Amino acid sequence: MNKLPDFPWDRLEPYKERARAHPGGIVDLSVGTPVDPVPGLVQEALSRAADSPGYPFTHGTQALRQAAAGWLARRHGVRVDQRDVLPVIGSKEFVAWLPTYLGAKRVVFPELAYPTYDVGARLAGAAGTAADGLLALGPQQADLVWVNSPGNPTGKVLPVEHLRKVVAWARERGAIVASDECYIELGWEERPVSILHPDVCEGSHEGLLAVHSLSKRSNMAGYRTGFVTGDPALIKRLLEIRKHAGMLMPEPAQAAMTAALGDDRHADEQRERYAARRALLRPALERAGWRVDHSEAGLYLWASDGRNCWDQVGKLSETGILVAPGEFYGPAGGRHIRVALTATDERIDAAVRRLQ
Repeated sequence: MNKLPDFPWDRLEPYKERARAHPGGIVDLSVGTPVDPVPGLVQEALSRAADSPGYPFTHGTQALRQAAAGWLARRHGVRVDQRDVLPVIGSKEFVAWLPTYLGAKRVVFPELAYPTYDVGARLAGAAGTAADGLLALGPQQADLVWVNSPGNPTGKVLPVEHLRKVVAWARERGAIVASDECYIELGWEERPVSILHPDVCEGSHEGLLAVHSLSKRSNMAGYRTGFVTGDPALIKRLLEIRKHAGMLMPEPAQAAMTAALGDDRHADEQRERYAARRALLRPALERAGWRVDHSEAGLYLWASDGRNCWDQVGKLSETGILVAPGEFYGPAGGRHIRVALTATDERIDAAVRRLQ
């Protein structure tokens, strides 16, 4: 535990208090937690499965696995066998524990990245290396390489050519590539592609894992529902470990997840909500003096006015707007802020007015 960093969000508390003191109330664009209603069909599926007295299966129900495989094929051109789908209790727990599951000694993740990649390496006692270019690693051996497209915090989309090179590099060295694809349905200016797409992996999922979440797609962050799929041998190995560890997704949550993955309409409607909020917030930030970098996809705007990130956080908190400092995602983010689209229409409108 002594090797873990301080929880970064605690450092934001003074700025949150300042934003809360604004006469119009806080506009919280920091964490990125969904605020819109859980789809009715998901709530109904949860309710119907409420009488679940027995232990659930670690592997999930066949209906859940088939729904996940069907969604991947239908929406992303990826074909997997339903047996190679493994539900996880929210993607964060899986990200944090994957290096431990694999016995990894060195974990590579992007220079600007979700902090849990680094935390996972630390929990496993592994060396963590932040690198966007794998050639920079030189002769260092890597056991696990994380990619994240669309990226958090930057919203950057990795092109097929880049992903193909990562896969080839890893396969030459016997490394596993894990792709965090939680924002894959939220492409704006670029269309994200899965690591498991045939154009990337040449039809073989060997050494590859793709991690998906329903938190943003279906407003199910409170349900803790996600899944991992890819290399059949790796999935089998992970399933056995999770059986021993008792990593069980509750059966009502599995039923809700199955319903969500089988329905695209609600996801398209939610996507349109985020698109409308983005269309208002981005130009408002730009008019107020911020430059928006990358942000081709995902739920965030990666912005900078050239100053230290904490100065930017402080400036916006005085107007009642709370954002995340880029430093949370690595030293390279020291002059950026991350601005989430996850606020109600009324709060986004309030932010736009204040930025003016």
